[in-house]
Amino acid sequence: MKKLVLVYGIIAGVIVTTMMAISTGYFCAKGDFEGGMIYGYSSMIIAFSMIFVGIKSFRDKRNGGIINFGKAFKIGLFISLIASTIYVIGWLINYYCFIPDFMDKYAAAMITKAKASGISAAELAKKTADMMQMKEWYKNPLFVILMTYVEILPVALAVTLISALILKKNTLKQVQTT
Repeated sequence: MKKLVLVYGIIAGVIVTTMMAISTGYFCAKGDFEGGMIYGYSSMIIAFSMIFVGIKSFRDKRNGGIINFGKAFKIGLFISLIASTIYVIGWLINYYCFIPDFMDKYAAAMITKAKASGISAAELAKKTADMMQMKEWYKNPLFVILMTYVEILPVALAVTLISALILKKNTLKQVQTT
């Protein structure tokens, strides 16, 4: 099981990290982050399809077509943790080595978008203060690590839960009837 989890975790991590690096470069160069969140979370779902594939592979090839929810969830959890950790490391490298001005560009884009939306001066002041606070927090590498895990891990856990529910087969009879 360890090799399977490692292989699928690394594959998922490389996919999501590569897509993140490409999209971040694109959106930073463009100076507009519109659609970035949709692209980012879509790439996470694509990469985390490896959780489903990993659980299914274990069930069908290594466990005689049987797996309970707990075991399936455990496999998915470990794949998620490996992939998410690769993503966090990738983001740290990308952020600190290639786009250290990311938060400046992102904050400026969000404030410009808020101004264009026609919000009140008080709401704009709040948005600006929020962005300045985020930039300040982002100076702390521990905060960057935690926020990056918060960004990706819930998606991985949701895919793990869904995959474990879909793929669980507790008995040989259940396997034969499907």
